Amino acid sequence: MSSLVWIELDSKAPDHNLNELRSSAKKDVLLCAVIKANAYGHGTAQMVKLLPSADWFAVNSLEEGLELRELGVKKPILLLGHVPLEQMNEAVQADFRLTVFNPESIEAICCPDHYHKPVRVHLKVETGTERQGVLLEDIPDFVKNIQDKKEIIMEGISTHFANIEDTLNHEYADSQLAIFNKALKIIRKQCDTPQIIHTACTAASILFPETHFNMLRVGIGLYGLWPSRETYLSTIMGKLRVPDLKPVVTWKTKIAQIKTIHEGSYVGYGCTYKTTRKTKLAVLPVGYADGYDRKLGNTAYVLVNGKRAPVIGRVCMNLTMIDVTDIPNVKLENEVVLLGTWGKETITAETMASWAGTINYEIVTRISPLLERKIV
Repeated sequence: MSSLVWIELDSKAPDHNLNELRSSAKKDVLLCAVIKANAYGHGTAQMVKLLPSADWFAVNSLEEGLELRELGVKKPILLLGHVPLEQMNEAVQADFRLTVFNPESIEAICCPDHYHKPVRVHLKVETGTERQGVLLEDIPDFVKNIQDKKEIIMEGISTHFANIEDTLNHEYADSQLAIFNKALKIIRKQCDTPQIIHTACTAASILFPETHFNMLRVGIGLYGLWPSRETYLSTIMGKLRVPDLKPVVTWKTKIAQIKTIHEGSYVGYGCTYKTTRKTKLAVLPVGYADGYDRKLGNTAYVLVNGKRAPVIGRVCMNLTMIDVTDIPNVKLENEVVLLGTWGKETITAETMASWAGTINYEIVTRISPLLERKIV
């Protein structure tokens, strides 16, 4: 991947954000930092170093968990996704906490070749997101199956909210929490209360103390990004504490060519942009292969010398064109900010998401993992 495109990470922001989210909860509540999907595009290896205050880490897959172990992480690691049955031995050997929702996973854990010491599992309850999870009516049998296995300790219970970020009406989240509390009652009749109870994502951590239980499982907020505009508005309207979230990532490139083209020139594939004047054009060595969305063509702007420069023409696989006619002193290999701040101008992940018709999560997670991440 080209050295002309890179990511800069604010060394102080991640742990600051984590502690801002911790301030919304009681002091004894654990903080689980979700660093799946290459730490939401920020770089797993880098973000692990920048989150010393995290009590736990959570990832989606076995492979992501093994990467953390290879990086020397000794803290508890929770796998949120399904572990392939034939790879269960690797998960057990690496001492991961396993999220369970399939009976077959319980049986695979207990295979004689896998078992060396009790495996700690977290039962995920289906409360209405209709993704991974055990239905309320199936919980008694599922719990009994775990109880019958001396190889397994049911350490935790969890769920995930479906409609807590995208709305100012939180009735559905309330109904999910009610179902989760019913599940807790069912489990408490069968066995001791699990040690770790966690339902709160970033939005719930900020908005609903009743979802905190004894561990927050936070993702997007770690990276200085609000889950949604509605979450921010709900915080203001509810007169709740507004965490001071600081964006972690700045995405940069350098100008690879500058040239002056004539009025009436077409720029890029499909001839979607036609100049209306003599235009000073700069070519950037970044494109949709790097995660810079194709839909940003003829819509977005970037920052050059602290000023806005519009993206013109379609974003290509490895190249993007910008108009720098009105920006003085632009030179070959000048730095360009694609995402971040330069002087008084800022391009946020939310702004970029609005241009591309998506959400800030997708903007950052789709940044190519091949790009260099520099801690600054």
